[in-house]
This record gives sequence, C-alpha cells and structure tokens, in this order.
Amino acid sequence: MRRKIKSRKEATADPVYNSPKVAKFVNYVMNAGKKETARKIVYGAFTILKEKAKVENPLEVFDAALKNVTPLMEVRSRRVGGANYQVPIEVRAARRQLLSMNWLIAAARAKKGKPMHIKLADEIIAASKNEGDAVKKRENVHKMAEANKAFAHFAW
Repeated sequence: MRRKIKSRKEATADPVYNSPKVAKFVNYVMNAGKKETARKIVYGAFTILKEKAKVENPLEVFDAALKNVTPLMEVRSRRVGGANYQVPIEVRAARRQLLSMNWLIAAARAKKGKPMHIKLADEIIAASKNEGDAVKKRENVHKMAEANKAFAHFAW
C-alpha cells in the first residue's frame, strides 16, 4: 500500500524583500527561536551586499550564490550484503535548497573575528563569484558522487 503524500506548507514571503527564499533563509539562520535577531543578521548582510557588490537588488547576488552552492548529486550510505557502499543519488529540489542555505550559513559561522552579518555577506559574495567554503563543500560532495559512480546500481 502506498504512503500518503505529505502536504507541505509553503513559506510565506518575508516583509522586506517579499521573497519566500529570504524568509526560509532567515529561518535557517535563526538560533533558539530568536527570529528578530536572525532577521537583523540577514537584512544587515543584504545591506552590505548592496554596498560591496554595488547592485540595486541584493536578491540577485543571493540567488546567484544559492545557484552556485546548490548540489545536484550527493552520496548516501547503503548496506548491501554486509558491506556499506556510498551510493550517489540525485538531490530533490527541496533538499537542494536546504543544503545550499545550510552550507552558506555554516561557512559563515566557521569564520571568526567579525560580526555574523559581515561574515554572511562575505560568504554570499564569494559564493556568487563561485569561490568560498560553501562552493568548496559542493565540489567535494560532487567529487564523492563522481568517485562512487560505480555503485550507482545500488540506488533503488
């Protein structure tokens, strides 16, 4: 018998940029339920994007960064006959967005010595230019998937 399809709630657009992606990003940045602090971080990073990248709309830079960080393939561990194989699989659209946003935030948090909104802006700018730690993470995941292509027949 087939499982019931889950109905997922669509994220509401954020008040400033009127974009559901930005609202999702704010939720991923949020720690311990402090949404207003997360909004200050994200909107502060976007004002820095306006100044540094010299663009009218920081959403363009943000979208370019997300596009450059988004993975197409990843490896999943699969146990077959007593051995574990790293099986490359294609990433679903919702998980792509989750991974790309989380990698951007993790790369920004890993840097030390600056306020979070500055670190986040720097990482977004670097990712939009196809460089930085988040893009490096995506390349490593793709390399792993490419190296384990021989085990693709275990994906079911």
